[in-house]
Amino acid sequence: MLYESDFLQRLECGLRGALPAWGMPQEAALTLLAISENATYLVEDRATHKRLVLRVQRPNYHSVAEVESELAWIHALRDSGLVSAPAPIATLDGAAWRAFEDDGVLRTVTAFEWMPGKEPDMSTDLAGWYRVLGQINARLHQHSRQWAKPQGFVRKVWNFDTIIGEQAYWGDWREALGLSAEGRAVLERTHQLLREQTADYGMSAERFGLVHCDMRLANLLVENDHLSVIDFDDCGLSWFVYDFAACISFLEQDPRVPDFLAAWLDGYRSVSPLSAEDEAAIPMLIMLRRMQLTAWVASHAETPTAQSMGTDYTRGTVALAKRYLQEQAERAPV
Repeated sequence: MLYESDFLQRLECGLRGALPAWGMPQEAALTLLAISENATYLVEDRATHKRLVLRVQRPNYHSVAEVESELAWIHALRDSGLVSAPAPIATLDGAAWRAFEDDGVLRTVTAFEWMPGKEPDMSTDLAGWYRVLGQINARLHQHSRQWAKPQGFVRKVWNFDTIIGEQAYWGDWREALGLSAEGRAVLERTHQLLREQTADYGMSAERFGLVHCDMRLANLLVENDHLSVIDFDDCGLSWFVYDFAACISFLEQDPRVPDFLAAWLDGYRSVSPLSAEDEAAIPMLIMLRRMQLTAWVASHAETPTAQSMGTDYTRGTVALAKRYLQEQAERAPV
């Protein structure tokens, strides 16, 4: 397990050594905020009340060039005024990141401004926030289509092969926790259907480009009536409407999903057009994302999110796949 207590203690020790690079004392208060792909900490100098959010990259996931490219896009989005997101904070000597050595491996650290707010409350009118999120997605996609990427820009490509195919970044769904032989057979059929459907949908420039790829509720901050987006760590090249599939990560079986989608589409189209063909592709991409997350839960079993999902999430994936296969069969031409 990657993020066991001993490893986290080593990370904190290494991180304290890096704090002066951002003008923070080594004895500053460190609070672990989240463990997902990365370990994210709130750092506070209680004497000055200065706060920063520091992210220690998961090893062997993103290259330094990929991290620098992510930060470049965030800066460009903030400069455009189209999206509210925490600013990346350079070190005192102007570097975009710092690194420390842990057990012979360099850990890359990036810093962001601390931004007030909290994750949207599941008990509130989430559909209203999904409408706002649709507007944000549309503005972000407009920027993505028009932005002249800097030289050396590189981010991961999220297509069928890298999401659940042979090159899947988050592991093989066949390793899913508690997956039965019957369930595997259902998911194998779904896997093949999604392969064919995504190939038919294609990756032309009007539907495939730079997207956030992870605007789930945990990566949103609500402050009064304002919504901000955090954590661009998984941003990369994918289908634009894949962003909605990511928006409902871990909520795929929530009965309110049709309402969330209707609100998101309404918000999106209030800013930018969206074709009927792109809208029709969304259920396919939701199923694709669900299978990807099922693999993620197994390959990231040490994270709190994965531990809260467990085998129930796998069973839910099989149930969704059965329904998806039935719906697709009913829609198939005779």
